[in-house]
Amino acid sequence: MTTVVKVGGARAVDPEGTIADIAALTGEGEDCVVVHGGSTAVDETLERLGEEPEYVETPKGVVGRFTDERTMETFEMVLPGKLNTDLTASLRKTGVDAVGLSGVDGGLLTGPRKSAIKVVEDGKTKIRRGEHSGRITSVNADLLTGLLDDGYTPVVTVPMLADDGTPVNADADRAAAAVAGALNATLVVLTDVPGVLADPDDPETLIGSAETPDALAQVESAAEGFMGKKVMAATEALDGGAAAVVVADANADEPVRAALDGGGTHFTPGAIEAEAEVDT
Repeated sequence: MTTVVKVGGARAVDPEGTIADIAALTGEGEDCVVVHGGSTAVDETLERLGEEPEYVETPKGVVGRFTDERTMETFEMVLPGKLNTDLTASLRKTGVDAVGLSGVDGGLLTGPRKSAIKVVEDGKTKIRRGEHSGRITSVNADLLTGLLDDGYTPVVTVPMLADDGTPVNADADRAAAAVAGALNATLVVLTDVPGVLADPDDPETLIGSAETPDALAQVESAAEGFMGKKVMAATEALDGGAAAVVVADANADEPVRAALDGGGTHFTPGAIEAEAEVDT
């Protein structure tokens, strides 16, 4: 079974434990695909360039970045450039035969472009144009499985390749979900909190699992801000064919193995399948 590990980029996340854990898993013969974003690094770069990062809220309450042309240029510079190179190099230092890829390489992540999005401003739904992002609808799984079969560990990041041939931004959590679904893999989403919390201010209120539609609804209602995007990614991964999803603490000891062994919030296909049966 392949494990897709989404590496978080928040300031409070220390990647060293995750890198060591991936090295241990691959050293034991496990197949891993690493997916990373880098919103924090992009924001810091934009600020150094005198630009203000912009985040918006959708009508569904999900918070995401608004990617204008300048931000897109920064993404292309930071993610497939510095961050992917640094993470690939760090993995290789630990003995992992890592290969860095963006979603553009080999048409790895493709789909339609979004030039406008719906946002909520001052309580009103508006259309914002000039967006440089897309929705991943296809993953070149053959490219990934070919690398895995040859003993490599793919290290994947956005941008994706839009259907008009243009590189555009895509959410890294949802990119990881698309990859996990295409590979029928287990997805581990590592972040700076223990998992989905019933009370976002209390780490003791961890919701351990979502195995039924009711439990999934509880998790969805508890997820606020950026966690909402991670829960959305979890459901998309399962709907796409992932074996399971875990949202867990990147700063735990042996974070990937801790997540696989029961840590964090676990999502199982039963919630999605049961939900589909109810709808029919």
